[in-house]
Amino acid sequence: MDSRANMTSFDQKEINWDKLDKTKLFVVGAGLFTGVTVALYPVSVIKTRIQVASKDNPQKNALAVFRNIVKVDGIPGLYRGFGTVITGAVPARIIFLTSLETTKVAAIKMLEPFKLSEPVQAAVANGLGGMVASISAQAVFVPIDVVSQKLMVQGYSGHANYNGGIDVAQKIIKADGFRGLYRGFGLSVMTYSPSSAVWWASYGSSQRVIWRLLGHSGQYEQTTPSQWQLACVQAAGGIFAGAVASCVTTPLDTIKTRLQVMDNTKERQKARQVVKNLIAEDGWKGLYRGLGPRFFSMSAWGTTMIVSYEYLKRLCAKVED
Repeated sequence: MDSRANMTSFDQKEINWDKLDKTKLFVVGAGLFTGVTVALYPVSVIKTRIQVASKDNPQKNALAVFRNIVKVDGIPGLYRGFGTVITGAVPARIIFLTSLETTKVAAIKMLEPFKLSEPVQAAVANGLGGMVASISAQAVFVPIDVVSQKLMVQGYSGHANYNGGIDVAQKIIKADGFRGLYRGFGLSVMTYSPSSAVWWASYGSSQRVIWRLLGHSGQYEQTTPSQWQLACVQAAGGIFAGAVASCVTTPLDTIKTRLQVMDNTKERQKARQVVKNLIAEDGWKGLYRGLGPRFFSMSAWGTTMIVSYEYLKRLCAKVED
């Protein structure tokens, strides 16, 4: 059995990109992932507010921030910037998924001659796929991220108020031109690309390790796992991947967020100055502001997303003649 067969055996005959009905995948997937975003979006709002809180703001933990948002703005406050995110999420996800799947297939073929072990091959192929997909999606995602995060923190800890996403975009363009919509682009690439690579690599390799710990070998063709077993292993892989990725990339995410929500009327700060301010306020732990919500968000989002995505792929598989 060759290395590619070994890899697919653990994923219940993994459905490659060329075997998927793309139209059905994108239409059904848009609805499915929108539902996941609705459920987990408040965590992103809380994380962002923790990361941008000034040194004299006492609300630096998730529970305090949550209570303050609900007290001041009610439940709608947990969804500030949601409309902007959803508008940009559909094209960004189409680009991401297309890049992810095509890169994974190409990487698997490229790695076959090296006869790597399944966990290593899965880590490399998934990691490359995640990194390329993230870089490809940044052109759409960064402007959405900049606008939505300003909406998330408006009126909080000294930040300006806006009349919706269009107002934010207009003020950014007026102050900085279109390049203002790409503030923090370099850090976004440095944050999300490694994060995506680490997440997908950790997920791909951990699945193989988990199956082996459960007593399954590479010759898995004769004993197809149940849907429940698949979901549990995928969920466990998602939690592990979220833990690893959040620990590795939270400092960069904190710096990026602070740069993106910076008031246009204030003197521009560089990443180095943001780091100095964080350390001055909270010591080195300041770089890990929002780690708890970020870990929860990445694990919950990743776990829900991957289980939903694997199910979506099976749902959208072309019927073979």
